[in-house]
Amino acid sequence: MDKQDLVAQLVRQLQASARAALAARDATIAEARDGATPDEKREDARAAHQQGTLGKAQQRRAQQALAEVDAVAQWKPAAMSKIAVGAIVEIEDADSGEGRTLFLAPVGAGITLTGPGGDGILSVVTPASPVGKAVLGRKEGELVEIADREWQISYVG
Repeated sequence: MDKQDLVAQLVRQLQASARAALAARDATIAEARDGATPDEKREDARAAHQQGTLGKAQQRRAQQALAEVDAVAQWKPAAMSKIAVGAIVEIEDADSGEGRTLFLAPVGAGITLTGPGGDGILSVVTPASPVGKAVLGRKEGELVEIADREWQISYVG
């Protein structure tokens, strides 16, 4: 599987998150500026303050997403036998056989990626997440416990 394709998908989704945060910030600023008359603004200073706070929060969200884009855009994951950042990991529930495919990335937890040609779904996990912590440093064939379930690592790439 082409990991650079997965990285490119991750970058695109992080960029979309940044654009959404910037658009929300701009909408909040416009509402604070144009949404009420000067008399209404004086009467409801609390609402104006809340809008300002929301705009700042959206700005921080956008800055975080852009920093993550920069970090991921320069990243080149390599093939490995032990699970590390950049690994593609398949795990199977030891009892039910249910499986999941993970992409261990430095950022982007919770983002869903698709395999080449739309083949398969990969969940992005980070080393800081419970799943990432459970699989980090492990090898194919090992068992790990995640959320009170036992999973077998069936593939590392």
